[in-house]
Amino acid sequence: MDYVYQTLHSGDMTKGFRHTYFQLVRSLAAVVAVSLLATVLTACGSTERQLSEKAAAIVAGDCIDSGEKTVTIYSGRTEYLISPILEAFACESGIDVRVRWGNSTDLAVLIGEEGEATEADIFLSRSPGPVGFLEGLGLLGTIDKEVLGLVGPQNRASSGSWIGFSGRKRVLVRNLDMVEESELPMSVFELTDERYRGRVALPATNGSFEDWFTVFRDQHGDEVATEWLRDMVKNDARYYPNNRAIVEAAGRGEIDMGLVNHYYQYQEAEARGDEHRAVNHNFEPDDIGSLLIITAATILETAQDPDAANELIAYLLTPQAQSYFTNKTFEYPLGAGVAANPKLPALTALEIGTVDFDSLGGGFQETERIVRESGILAG
Repeated sequence: MDYVYQTLHSGDMTKGFRHTYFQLVRSLAAVVAVSLLATVLTACGSTERQLSEKAAAIVAGDCIDSGEKTVTIYSGRTEYLISPILEAFACESGIDVRVRWGNSTDLAVLIGEEGEATEADIFLSRSPGPVGFLEGLGLLGTIDKEVLGLVGPQNRASSGSWIGFSGRKRVLVRNLDMVEESELPMSVFELTDERYRGRVALPATNGSFEDWFTVFRDQHGDEVATEWLRDMVKNDARYYPNNRAIVEAAGRGEIDMGLVNHYYQYQEAEARGDEHRAVNHNFEPDDIGSLLIITAATILETAQDPDAANELIAYLLTPQAQSYFTNKTFEYPLGAGVAANPKLPALTALEIGTVDFDSLGGGFQETERIVRESGILAG
């Protein structure tokens, strides 16, 4: 598994929008459960380039000269989704940003292994689950009250340890030519029926699926959730590594339908047009299949500059950043006063904020065990 360090410098990013770009690739080997072995290889280089077009569109004014501040982020959010916002922040704040990219769960495990020696000031996660794991280890600090107030109470931890900055709703993506509307289920529990045999894909090792299943366990109990997953396996559910792979497969007719985050479908439809033969289907609003999963930001207890870290998290909730999330990546904005992209259906989903995710703590570890033992990965 590869991780990438990227440093975004605000220096020299005035009207010319120039900055220096550094990358350091490190290889990590994962072992059983959530253990992680040491890094074994490093390489870095630098070049000068202009601020990216996407980042330039976010910046509200001129870039300012770089100061002496640097924030280091471990980001479980995919680079192409959030890098423009981090570039824009570096430009507008004068704070340099170093980013280590990777899977949210793996990065949380890595921070746990590094402990107080971690370089991370901020952890950005695809969902609150890995954050809960770190909170259970006592490694998280507290976000400033002023920053926490930028979202509603349902979109932040009661302890102040994390805050949500965008939302992804769970849906069923389906191929338009292979699945009739009359066939569509209103609950994920229906997907174990014989009529769906071999027709449903699951991104069983994906971080958002793991968080969804952890909440599934919390809401319906381990016995019910585990039985549902085993019944899906018995019904020949097909394993795919992530949401996008399922959306692409549904679009080309390789699979009838699959459980995914909503926004991948919108991205694929915009990129491929009518060639992409898939649409989203929403379960009933109170069904666990309609869960809204929040992307979470947190500050480590050992952060070198908590003020700079809070400034970056607050930037994620500015109108320009929230507008980017909903209009460019088709996520739901969580910042107060920012309207969702009109292409997105109004939210009536079960929100993850209504679930006491703080009490779930390291529940994703048990979820990983259940997924592993279900047999879905052998499919």
